[in-house]
Amino acid sequence: MSANWIAVACAEHVGRGRAGGFMQVCHGKAAPLRRLQPDDRVVYYSPTERMGDRAPLQAFTAIGILRDGVPYQHDMGGGFRPYRRDVTWFDAEPAAIRPLLSVLDFASGRRNWGYQLRFGLFAVSDHDLSAIAAAMGADPG
Repeated sequence: MSANWIAVACAEHVGRGRAGGFMQVCHGKAAPLRRLQPDDRVVYYSPTERMGDRAPLQAFTAIGILRDGVPYQHDMGGGFRPYRRDVTWFDAEPAAIRPLLSVLDFASGRRNWGYQLRFGLFAVSDHDLSAIAAAMGADPG
């Protein structure tokens, strides 16, 4: 049975992953990626457009499904070798999180809804993934 995940990264980094067919989390750490399995569905939440930005974006920016394989390292230069997983990304439009807060299980009724996002990767219900996918105009299968 597949699981559903929310990963967190700025929209610029998510865009690189979409273009390259991969995902990274938690500044390239391998351990979080080992929790994911082929056919798991993942949606990215982007707090900002670019890392270090002060202006909030607070939107879901990508949705896809994990391909077969395990975390692997990629040399990005300058000694940075983050771990990645391969993902098939779906066609989708960004969707702001605030209109969804009242219907998402992980956020509904919580003033501190953003707390879980600090972990960089966490599991969510089928209901949450479906609500986010609908808001993004995506069909996650």
